[in-house]
Amino acid sequence: MPPSDFAKANLDQVVDALTTDEAILLSAGVGFWHTHAIERLGIPAVKVSDGPNGIRGNHFFMGTPAKCLPSSTAMGATFDRELVEEVGLKLLAREAKLRAASIVLAPTCNIQRNPLGGRSFESFSEDPYLSGILAGAYINGVQKGGIGATIKHFVGNDKENDRLGYDSVIDERSLREIYLLPFMLAQKLASPWAYMTAYNRVNGIHVCENPDLLEKILREEWKSDAMVMSDWFGTYSVDIGLNAGVDLEMPGLNKWRTLDQVNRSIQARKVTSRTIKTRARKVLKLVQKCAKGAPEILDGDGLERTIDSEEDNNLMRKFAAESIVLLKNENQVLPIDAKKVKKVAIVGGNAKALVLSGGGSAALKASYFISPYEGIVKALKEVNPDVEISYSEGARAYMTMPSLDYDLFTKTGERGWIGTWHTHESHESLVPIEEPIKTQYIDETRIFISTSYPKGITKKWSLRLTGYLKPREHDCKFEFGLTAAGRAKLYVDGKLVIDNWTRQRRGEAFFGCGSEEEKGIVELKAGVKHAIYVEFCNVRGPADGDEDEAIMDSNPGVRLGGAEVQDSNELLGSAVAIAKDADAVIAVVGLNADWETEGYDRTTLVLPGRTDELIQKVAAVNPRTVVVTQSGSAITLPWVDDVSTLVHAWYLGNATGDAIADVLFGKHNPSGKLSLTFPKRLEDVPSHGHFNIDKGKVRYAEGIYVGYKHYQHRSITPIFPFGHGLSYTTFTLSNLKLSQPTITPDNQFNLKASVTLTNTGNLPGSQIIQLYVGLPRTSELTHPRWQLRAFEKARDVQPGKSWEVNLVLDRLSVSYWDTRDKEWSVENGSYDVRVAFTSEEGVGEGQEVLGKFQIEKSFGWRGL
Repeated sequence: MPPSDFAKANLDQVVDALTTDEAILLSAGVGFWHTHAIERLGIPAVKVSDGPNGIRGNHFFMGTPAKCLPSSTAMGATFDRELVEEVGLKLLAREAKLRAASIVLAPTCNIQRNPLGGRSFESFSEDPYLSGILAGAYINGVQKGGIGATIKHFVGNDKENDRLGYDSVIDERSLREIYLLPFMLAQKLASPWAYMTAYNRVNGIHVCENPDLLEKILREEWKSDAMVMSDWFGTYSVDIGLNAGVDLEMPGLNKWRTLDQVNRSIQARKVTSRTIKTRARKVLKLVQKCAKGAPEILDGDGLERTIDSEEDNNLMRKFAAESIVLLKNENQVLPIDAKKVKKVAIVGGNAKALVLSGGGSAALKASYFISPYEGIVKALKEVNPDVEISYSEGARAYMTMPSLDYDLFTKTGERGWIGTWHTHESHESLVPIEEPIKTQYIDETRIFISTSYPKGITKKWSLRLTGYLKPREHDCKFEFGLTAAGRAKLYVDGKLVIDNWTRQRRGEAFFGCGSEEEKGIVELKAGVKHAIYVEFCNVRGPADGDEDEAIMDSNPGVRLGGAEVQDSNELLGSAVAIAKDADAVIAVVGLNADWETEGYDRTTLVLPGRTDELIQKVAAVNPRTVVVTQSGSAITLPWVDDVSTLVHAWYLGNATGDAIADVLFGKHNPSGKLSLTFPKRLEDVPSHGHFNIDKGKVRYAEGIYVGYKHYQHRSITPIFPFGHGLSYTTFTLSNLKLSQPTITPDNQFNLKASVTLTNTGNLPGSQIIQLYVGLPRTSELTHPRWQLRAFEKARDVQPGKSWEVNLVLDRLSVSYWDTRDKEWSVENGSYDVRVAFTSEEGVGEGQEVLGKFQIEKSFGWRGL
C-alpha cells in the first residue's frame, strides 16, 4: 500500500487502533525533520523544512541548492497579496516538493517591535494588519500547492537574546491588537495547517505550556483545527505541554516525550492516555492533509533535487524588484540612462559580497546568485559595451571574515576543498583514527554540520579539511578567521596560524554554540597556491569561566574566512578617487547574515565600520551618487541629507543584482513601500529602554504604540515613515467616496471606499494605496491616531490615465480590544478615514484624501 493511501484512512478508526505507546511516538518527531511513522497502521512519516524565504531541505551542511527569495520584510514592502500568493504557489510549494518536504516551517508572523531584533528580517512588518494579510496570502499560495504551512512563532517572539527563557510581559490589549492580530488574520484568511509555538514566555508562562493561548484563543475562539508543534528544542516539560495543547515536540533529538517519561507521567496521573490520543489525532490529521495535498511526496524516493527554470527565475527577479523601495530621488538621478554614461564607479562593501538573506534557519545554499556588482555591470554592458566601470570596496562591512567559498580549490582545480571524516578510539580520546571512514568534496567554508555527519561516526569525531588558496596577483598580507562549534586549528603551508583548540572564547556563532572568531595573518606570495589545512573536532575546548569540554552532538560546525589586509584609509581614498570623475556613482552598502541572524540581537542601528564615512565622502565629491542599502530591518542614515538618491534593497535572494539593476536603469519602475519605519536614531524606537531583558522580563511598555503609531503619537519625525516609497512617475488621489456603513444582525460590518488614482507623470507605474482609520476621538480609551486597515496595488497605470480603486472595511477595521468585556468592541461615533501613499500625515494636496463616516450603535464581537 503506497504511503499516500493514508489520505483515505478513517481517522477515528486509526486513532482507536493506536496503542498508547504508538500515540506517544506520534507526539514527538524523529530525527531533525520528520514525524513518526507507524507502519502497522499505514501511517507515513512526513518531512518538514525551513523556511520563510526559501525551502532549504534537510541539510545545513552541503545542502541541496535552492531558490532564495527576498526576506519577509521585502515581501512586506510589496504590499501585494496577489504576488505573495503567486510566489507561495509557484515557487515555495514547488520548491518544497523538490526537497521532498510536505510542510514548510513558515511564514514567520511576529511583529517588527524593534529593528535590533535578530530575526526582524524574517517577519513582514511592524504593522499587524499588513503582516496578517500577507501571511494569509503566503499560506494560501503554499497550501493551494498541496503543501502545509506552519505559521510561527506564536506569540511574542520578538527578540533573540535569551530566547528560551525571557518573559514577554504584554498587556492584554496590546497582545490582542498588535501581537496576536497577524495570526488571527492569517487564521481567518488561510487556516494554516500548523502553528509553531514561540520559545519564550508570555506573561510568565512559556507559550508551549499556555492553555489560554493554545486552547482558549487558538482552538476555541478562532476555531483552528491546526496541529501545534514546538519550536526546535522549545519544549520544556512532559505533561504541562501535552495538557496545554502542543501536539508535536520537535525535533526528535534530546526530546522530553520519550516512551518512558510519558508513560511515567500517565502512571502519575499528570496526563491521561486520552490526552495523548488527542495530540496524536492532530498529528494524524496533518499527515492526512499532506497525503491529500501532495501524494507524490509521500510516494516518492525522498531525494532532494534542484530545478531552476527561466519562468521561475523571471518570477524571482520580478518579486525582488517589486520589493525595492525608492526612498529619495531629489535630482532625478534615477533611472540612469545606461546608453549615456561613459564612466561608472561602483563602491561599497556589499557590491560584490554574497548577501542573500539574514542568517539562521532562513539561510540556505542558493542555486545561483547575482551580486549587485554583476547585475549592474551586465545591465550596463548590454546597452553600452564601451562604458568604463571601476570598483572599490571603500569600507569593509563584515562582522566575521568573508567567506572563502570562491577562494579555495582542490588539487584537481575544483572550487572548494576535501574533507576526511575520522572516528575516535574512545570517548575520552581527542586523537582520531588516521584512516578516514569517509572522504568528501566540500564546496563551502561555513560548515554547519548539524546532524549531517556520515554513518558509522563515533560520538566524538574529527573532520580534516585540505585545499589550496587561490593564488594572489601580488604579494600581500592575508588575514584568516576561524570559528568553531567544537575546536579547530588552521595551518597554512604546514605552519600553525590559528589555534582555536587549546583555549577558546565562547561566542554566538552556530546558534549560540560556537566560539568567538580567532584570527591570524599570513604573508602570501604572488602566484603561489598556498596549502590550507583545518583540523576540527566536535568537542569544544576549555574557556575562561567555562571549562566544560562538551560534545557538540547536534550542532557542530566550523567556519574559515579570510581577506587581504587593507589599510582602511587607502580603501576610502580609492573609492573617493574613482568617484570624482564618474558620470554616476553607485554605492552598495549595508548589513549581512552575520549582523542580522537568528540566535542574537543587534546592538546598534549604525552601518558597519566606516560605511557612513564612505557615503559622506563619496557624495561630497560627486552629486550623482546613488546609494543602495541592504538590510532586513531599519538602519540609521546620518548622511541622508547629503545624498540626493537613495534606494533600499533589503535582502533579495538569488536575483539580487538583476533586480537592483532593473530599478537603477529603469527597466522596472519601483513601487515598493517601507514595511517598517526608519528612525533617525535608536532612541526614537518605540521600545527603546525596554527592549533588553530586565531580570528575565521584557516589558512591552510601549503598549499599542508600535511602529508608526508611536511616531505619530509622540510627534517624532523619522527619517522615512512606514508606507513610504517613491516612483519614477507621479500620482495623485482624488474623489474619495465612502458608502453608508452596514451592520448585520450577527454584527458583521461593511463599508466600501473608492478613490481615484491618476498617473500625472510621463511613465507607466504602479502605486500602493493605503487606507488608515482613526477611531472616534470621543472614545473613553486612547487610540493610535491612524491604523492601516486596507490597501490595494494599482498596477501599470499609464501616463494620464485614472483608475478607480476600491477598498473594503470590515468590523475589525473599526474595533479595539475591550479588556473589561473580553471582546472586540466597536463604539458609536465619528470615524476618520485617510487614504494616502504613506503613513505620514500632511504630505500635500493630491497625496492624501480625508473623509469621515458615522457608526450609530455600539456593538461587541468575538472570534474571527
